[in-house]
Amino acid sequence: MSELLDLYLDDRYSDQDRLFQDETAPYEAYAPLLTRGWSHAVKTDGTQTFLTLEGLGGVRHRYATSGSSEPAWRAWGGYSSEPHWTAHFSFGTPTTLVAAFTASLISTEPLPRTVQDVPTQTRRALYLATPTGKQQHGNPPVAPPPAPASGRTR
Repeated sequence: MSELLDLYLDDRYSDQDRLFQDETAPYEAYAPLLTRGWSHAVKTDGTQTFLTLEGLGGVRHRYATSGSSEPAWRAWGGYSSEPHWTAHFSFGTPTTLVAAFTASLISTEPLPRTVQDVPTQTRRALYLATPTGKQQHGNPPVAPPPAPASGRTR
């Protein structure tokens, strides 16, 4: 999102309008989702849908305009039938902004939250971050037993 703010501030003090002259290709917004293992389905109605591995979120891209009043991009968290949140981006939204948004969806940077902040039905997908920044999912791995000490024994 800082990239969007930088573009806005640059445009504010110049005669350019780079914010809305975005030449970022749409695949730059969804390619990171694919590299993270999200599923991809294309329909003949001009939409493609990307879903998380757990099925607890997705992004729909309407690439065929055909006079539709629907948003170009729609994202949700939770099950698509009963999402906990949604985000909509119109066809006029710079693709750079959508790409920044989708990058934030797949970010592995820990978020400080309490268990009460997370809906009950999605708590099974929680990750615990260790102080080193590595993520643990479910039960942490068991460490192997220590190797025997070298040298003489009594």
